[in-house]
Amino acid sequence: MLSFVSFVSFVLAGILAASASASEGELALRAIDPCAAIAGQKWVSPRDVRACFTSFKVDPDIKANIIEVVNKTLAFHTSVNYQKLAPEPFTADVHEDLLFDLARISHQSYPSDFDLHIDMSRTLKRLNDGHCVYINDCYDSVFLTFLPVPLVLLTDARGAQDVHIAPEAFTVASAEFADELDVWQNALPGSLKGKLSSLSGAKVLLINGADPFVAVNANALITGSFQGFGTRQNSFFSSYNRASTGWNYIMGNFAQMSLPLADSATLTIQRINATRPETITLPYRSRKNAATSWTDSASFRANNCVATASTNGVDAYADTAKRADNPSAPALISPAAAKFEQQPPISLVDRRRHALNVILDSTPLQDVVLPPVLTPQGEVPGGNGVAQFFLLDDGKTGVLALGSFSANSFDGLERAMLTGLVNLKAAGASQLIVDVSNNGGGFICLAHWLHRIIAGPKKTTVPQAGLDTTTRAGPLAQLIVKTIIADPTGVDPADFLLYNPLNWAFPNKTGGLTFFGPTDDWLEPLQRKVINGRQDAFAPRMADICQPFDMEPPAEQLFDPKKTVIVSNGRCASSCSLFSITMAKEEGAKTVVLGGKKGVQQQYCGTVGGQSTDFSTIDTEVKTTHLKNNTLAPPDFKTNSVQGITWRLGFGIQDPSQPEEWQDHPADVNLALTADIVNNPKAIWTTIANTLL
Repeated sequence: MLSFVSFVSFVLAGILAASASASEGELALRAIDPCAAIAGQKWVSPRDVRACFTSFKVDPDIKANIIEVVNKTLAFHTSVNYQKLAPEPFTADVHEDLLFDLARISHQSYPSDFDLHIDMSRTLKRLNDGHCVYINDCYDSVFLTFLPVPLVLLTDARGAQDVHIAPEAFTVASAEFADELDVWQNALPGSLKGKLSSLSGAKVLLINGADPFVAVNANALITGSFQGFGTRQNSFFSSYNRASTGWNYIMGNFAQMSLPLADSATLTIQRINATRPETITLPYRSRKNAATSWTDSASFRANNCVATASTNGVDAYADTAKRADNPSAPALISPAAAKFEQQPPISLVDRRRHALNVILDSTPLQDVVLPPVLTPQGEVPGGNGVAQFFLLDDGKTGVLALGSFSANSFDGLERAMLTGLVNLKAAGASQLIVDVSNNGGGFICLAHWLHRIIAGPKKTTVPQAGLDTTTRAGPLAQLIVKTIIADPTGVDPADFLLYNPLNWAFPNKTGGLTFFGPTDDWLEPLQRKVINGRQDAFAPRMADICQPFDMEPPAEQLFDPKKTVIVSNGRCASSCSLFSITMAKEEGAKTVVLGGKKGVQQQYCGTVGGQSTDFSTIDTEVKTTHLKNNTLAPPDFKTNSVQGITWRLGFGIQDPSQPEEWQDHPADVNLALTADIVNNPKAIWTTIANTLL
């Protein structure tokens, strides 16, 4: 808590006057009901949002329900005992005893339900694991809170690094926040009033009176998602991502927050060509992000805070869940977690057919647009949404810009990866850059596919191009498996459930895969371990069933992995990590992180996992096997909440006896960003091609 206070101690409150057109009755309601005060408004002050959020007292029954669901769901999270104290090199970064802290929260008093939520959210975020997070749609990203001055870390000609307002800041803000820009223009002091554009590129000397890295490091302590401290530092700054509909601009944690916890920021800056520093205070503004509406506190709670049809799981074969077009098929329901997955929307059919490994974030993916002047041009044919291909001016360097391992069509993205790379090679490319900046993961088998088609058929890509994995085998997981195998066709006739043995194989001694039969107890024999002083149990080694692929891969490698560079800002997670790690550690691909702080080890990826899932999916396993009344089973959430977990954990490459999750992934190069290439993908790729390939 103290570290966060040091970050958000900039506290000049913005006050939004009530609309002049409001009736006297509406004004009276707003005066006594803080949620009515922000109803129907697009932009409000963070202070007014907090007034609404903090107006709700803690309901002891709701609090107990949240803690019980989270606690019992953690029995399926493979990493919980490792995360009590992670091994080196992440011992200093991951040391959260969740079971202890959930007990603490259970007994602790809070002034409001919102304060309880903040503690729950940050407790899970201290795992620095983008799979295992707690999100409450009552508060998280109902409003997003912005500043119009995203920051970047730039290196000058002398090699010195300084924080700057992004050179493109005003271009981004004027396009995305056109209807609110005047508030910030008029907040500037004296002769700067109305000159927000003049701040772009300015050096930031102080943030709230302290060195900028006080704020950067404080944010790194609470932002979560990645083990590496350098990666969490990088999240403070703006960046880019190839999205399904174009190139997106990522504002960074300083300029965009999922909760309204700061009212203003005071910056001491030196503008370009200015001779002296200037101090400005800009208000944060909160923009409604929720699709719901409300008129008062009661309707706010009813429309945002209560469990919905997608919050909890279902009995997949119950009469009420059967699909009208195919009554014998299991129900296909998009989980509440889908909103917060850091991937494009995917089809329900693909969600069922293909395993996912993707991080969750309390901020859903946004569509702030990368300015046209920074957007790469000249795509090579074959791209599909998140996957776009380019040939650099040298005529030999091909680029795959890959924003996700998921798309609205699994088959479409699989085909695009192959077609685009084949087209690059036909156009003359003999070396490859894969840009996975802010790639949150996606379909596991597409990570295998990309590894296989780049590197060709070999021991590291056939019969699987990923990692062996395991899953936690707690008492309830064992009961689920035993229930399925006792009556396979009766319990799970469509082989739908995660715990159905027909969905798994294990690596055999000959280097191949052996598939389980319908009555095999694939959790046996239990692999018992003591981790950080706690007894635990896991399944034997498992393999991903990706091969044979849906389409035929090339008979030879498309590119030499040693002439392949994987580049990102470190925020490459889940299936992106699976791809990057196997390419780097098994094939010798180079890795580059963009713009990390000098002297801080940069990790080229993080949050590895092996397969991620969430409470509602586990709840479906429990309900479909009719174990909901078991005392080990989590109850239904009463709130509009999401709990993510790592369901499978990959074994390491360099140390196959331990999880890859906490093994080192040091980038080969920490590429300094200068004012002329920052957030300019093509300029960055050209620099990499000229210096590393």
